Amino acid sequence: MTHVGFIGLGVMGSRMAGRLLEAGFAVTVYNRTPEKAVPLVNRGARQAATVTELAGEADVVCTCLSMPDDVIEVYTGEGGVLSAARPGTVCLDFTTVGPNTSRKVAEQADKRGIAYLDAPVSGGPEGAEQGTLTIMVGGAKDVWERVRPLLGVLGKTVEYLGESGAGSAAKVLNQYLVAVHTVAAAEAMVAGVAYGLDAGKLYRLLKESYGDSRMLRRHMEQFVLPRQFAPGGAVKYVHKDVRLANELMNETGIGRCLGGQTEAVFAEAITDGLADLDMSAVIQLFEQRVGVVVKETE
Repeated sequence: MTHVGFIGLGVMGSRMAGRLLEAGFAVTVYNRTPEKAVPLVNRGARQAATVTELAGEADVVCTCLSMPDDVIEVYTGEGGVLSAARPGTVCLDFTTVGPNTSRKVAEQADKRGIAYLDAPVSGGPEGAEQGTLTIMVGGAKDVWERVRPLLGVLGKTVEYLGESGAGSAAKVLNQYLVAVHTVAAAEAMVAGVAYGLDAGKLYRLLKESYGDSRMLRRHMEQFVLPRQFAPGGAVKYVHKDVRLANELMNETGIGRCLGGQTEAVFAEAITDGLADLDMSAVIQLFEQRVGVVVKETE
């Protein structure tokens, strides 16, 4: 039986680890806040006291962390994964980071005979729970072939994209669209209400028109119209993602266009105390600017 170690038990990681347990994998978990591991331990996971302990016994190490610096520290820092994992171990990083971070860790892993794939995911907590995530994979193709059954437990669409960094590049481009669409939907809905249109009627028309988008539907139905902004994907993380996407845009020569404006909106939202709310909460910036609230009235 493949022994899986899972580090990072937040909104996404806890659900992904749970899927692996349900599929019959032996799973050891670690989280900086130990209490977050308790529900998984109650379902049959073993809890490791340290990253070193987990990495030393796992055949596959999975990580789902918050920020690029967290990935660097967990893998290459003192007592990190690469210092303890056995040669031949496969590491799967599900974190959204820039391709440069993925390549940096992959190079260090390769020196130790450890395989490392960047495998960021899209689909939110509901996708993690249902095993319907989209997983974007970069790294050695033969390693990807070895772990396809495991990834298939977590994702409905699992795509190999190329060498190290390719998966991370695809993910930040996805997040670029997520962030830009989020701001555009917020601006349009606030402008409509400020003009005197009914928010519910406007939304229902937009979702049946060419202006429709998955982000418009997600934000309006789950968060904005019911005025419930507990995350989902928090503002602070989407700000990080669009910043990474803008770095990629600069590297390709496109530069900062819509992404630059979008990054500024998310930065302002963080300054205004919205960092830990769902990304859809950026609409509150525009609501405050014009003195309206977008909510269902019928």
